[in-house]
Amino acid sequence: MFTGEYRHAVDDKGRIAVPSRFRAQLAGNVVVARWMDSCLAIFPVAAWEELAAKLAGLPMTDPNARLLQRQLFAGAFETELDRQGRVLVPQNLRDHAGLEGEALVLGSRDHAEIWAPPRWAEYSRSLEDPDAFAQAIAGLGI
Repeated sequence: MFTGEYRHAVDDKGRIAVPSRFRAQLAGNVVVARWMDSCLAIFPVAAWEELAAKLAGLPMTDPNARLLQRQLFAGAFETELDRQGRVLVPQNLRDHAGLEGEALVLGSRDHAEIWAPPRWAEYSRSLEDPDAFAQAIAGLGI
């Protein structure tokens, strides 16, 4: 399970260090993809394939299903961690997420997310109001 929040530099080649706690789960190839809320996701290949199988079960006649598939698969890049535990993030994905000098790598259960620090700060401010947070998750059955 991916948990925690870590700040890392984005080097001039677009590489971001993956937290050491995540590296064992990301051994071998990984998929870096555009994700919800203007961030990126790093999936172990097995978790990416599980998501792909779920998406394959959606009706192709549903325009929202096609939209989701296009968004995820067109913005996905398969790579591997280098010897220093860094992942290469292509320029188009860095642009999508607004990544420049620093990135936050966050755990999100079955994947990690990469956020530009200003975007994460803005997003997380919306979670600070306990009443708004409770209302947002009220229908989830938790």
